[in-house]
Amino acid sequence: MRTHLRTATLVASAAALTLSLAACGTDSDPNSGDDAGSSAGDSQQITVAASPNPHAQILDFVRDNLAEDAGLSLTVQEFSDYVLPNTAVDSGEVDANFFQHQPYLDDFNANHSTDIVPVVNVHLEPLGLYSKSLDSLDGLTEGSTIAIPDDASNGGRALQLLAQNDVIELKDGVGANAVLGDVTDDRGITFTELEAASLPRALDDFDAAIVNGNYALEVGLSPSDDAIALEEAEGNPYANFLAVKAGNEDDPAVQTLARLLNSDEVKQFIEDTYPGSVIPAFGTPGA
Repeated sequence: MRTHLRTATLVASAAALTLSLAACGTDSDPNSGDDAGSSAGDSQQITVAASPNPHAQILDFVRDNLAEDAGLSLTVQEFSDYVLPNTAVDSGEVDANFFQHQPYLDDFNANHSTDIVPVVNVHLEPLGLYSKSLDSLDGLTEGSTIAIPDDASNGGRALQLLAQNDVIELKDGVGANAVLGDVTDDRGITFTELEAASLPRALDDFDAAIVNGNYALEVGLSPSDDAIALEEAEGNPYANFLAVKAGNEDDPAVQTLARLLNSDEVKQFIEDTYPGSVIPAFGTPGA
């Protein structure tokens, strides 16, 4: 019994000495592996506000597959509307957001006295016209009803989509700033403006509705398969980007995330996960 106790005591003492020496070696030996052990503590931290689908899903992919190796600790906060992600960036509640395109941001900054800027384009979500009762645009006749987004940028975008598909006619030169007052021939169709997030639910109450790509995906609609009219991707100015408060564009964590969002891995993830419905749009913000 005494022999066993003494043996156990010697083993414990040796273990304690080993731990003590290891701890001392960590402080003094540059080859002791300290860099690897402290990488988590030294990682860049960033919190990003995002729409659930596809923005948060893309960020989740980055967090789960790319961020750790890049020394980035990424937190994703989901928002279901188009206002709070920008006010959260402006107030400093989050470091960045990922949900919007340049025309929307321009309009938001002008109306809210904010100074939020794009960092890098990530993807394009083609805007689509959807219907539960119609199989094609031919079904839109006099007396039909269509719901469109009520915010200025997406409302004008929606009217342009309808004009490009000969559903309506617009005044010459109104471009993306078109409003309902610019419709010169509505073909007898009645239009109702609704908050963008509510448009998928409006499909039960209207003959058709124009729905942003992220909201379409959230309710199981496939823009490439289900839309009866869909924006063209080529030359489209509505790429969604990572955005920050002005002055924070060069923050190391922001730049690391921007690089990861424009990686080959993210491009492949987008193409595999949302074929034809979400399109990689890497390049200069606002292009």
